[in-house]
Amino acid sequence: MRIKEIYLDNGATTKVDTKVMEAMLPYFTEKYGNASSSHSFGQDAKDAIEKARRVIAKSISANDDEIYFTSGGTESNNNALKGVAFAFKSEPKSEKTNRNHIITTKIEHKCILETCKWLETQGFTVTYLDVDKEGFVNPDDIKKAITPKTILVSVIHGNNEIGTLQGLTAIGKVCREKGVYFHTDACQSYTKTEIDVNKQNLDLVTLNAHKIHGPKGIGALYVRKGTKIIPWQHGGGHERGLRSGTENVTGIVGFAEAVKLAGKKHIEHMAKLRNKLIDGVLKNIEDVRINGPSENNYKNHYGEDKRLCNNANFSFKAIEGEALGGYLDQKWICSSTGSACNARTLEPSYVLKAIGLTDEEANGSLRLTLSRFTTEEEIDYVLKVLPGIVKKLRWISPIGKVVNYILKKQ
Repeated sequence: MRIKEIYLDNGATTKVDTKVMEAMLPYFTEKYGNASSSHSFGQDAKDAIEKARRVIAKSISANDDEIYFTSGGTESNNNALKGVAFAFKSEPKSEKTNRNHIITTKIEHKCILETCKWLETQGFTVTYLDVDKEGFVNPDDIKKAITPKTILVSVIHGNNEIGTLQGLTAIGKVCREKGVYFHTDACQSYTKTEIDVNKQNLDLVTLNAHKIHGPKGIGALYVRKGTKIIPWQHGGGHERGLRSGTENVTGIVGFAEAVKLAGKKHIEHMAKLRNKLIDGVLKNIEDVRINGPSENNYKNHYGEDKRLCNNANFSFKAIEGEALGGYLDQKWICSSTGSACNARTLEPSYVLKAIGLTDEEANGSLRLTLSRFTTEEEIDYVLKVLPGIVKKLRWISPIGKVVNYILKKQ
């Protein structure tokens, strides 16, 4: 094949679809009004926002007035946790209302974990639950962890590193039965698998655009009507008082267009290529493991997907993932060793450590994430060059030399 850039880091961000760009352009140059203005330019912008709100609400079976636009996933996650936590803290103190406990997992996105750590400095208590070797949290563990003081359970839907899709239905049932709010960070999973706020008993859901071929800097937070939450960002009272700040009209329009363009055929396409990639790597390279759900078991008993359709995360024995990524980059293949948020640190991935990997195994990881624009020809090329790169790195690696020496002695 003609060598060109093969982008397999779609878990970090995706390219903006040209149709999304076309939908956004008029709101930069022709319909550039402020949605809070009362004149016709402002009302055109307001109408565009409300149409986009309907598209996003419908995609998760929510009501239009339950969708609040934000600057992205990090802001939505912060608003969800802090907004709910301080809504309870502001209640009059008594034994019955002094609820200050939050439950999450050890494999959440950094913005959830850092928010929880900060909330602990503000008088809240947080339980960080373990996950199993495939990255799943046990709903029974959540049930056991809930106390009379628990206000919120926050569990990431699609893990950004290992692709594990938590069983939202089972967790949602536990939370509803126990009378606690359930929040999920669905930035990686949105439009790649079903999210239904009613079937899955979701009270708050974080969404964003740049993981689904929309623009960066725009996201949304679903908040079920009646949920106790207060604004975290104060100002002019935009977004019905929950999120002040001039609305990013162009981003919102692009977000909705990206949602409209997403379809089941794209999920099937990505899943097919993901399976080919996983099968090819495991078949043609020795001493490699797949991280996250096993390669042949992708549905739970509720019929929910268990692995993101575009995610493959491997650990290669006796080599460094950073070196592997560097050699792949020389072959015009873009990859990552984990979350883009942690790409500049040499610390082993806390997600991989949480599923039981050693430091060596975690440091030998490689994440390849596909998009609907990924082609079978590109996957074939990766499968062609990857074994040779792994072999070369093991030969020159000090760890690899030790392993080879031991094997020769046996």
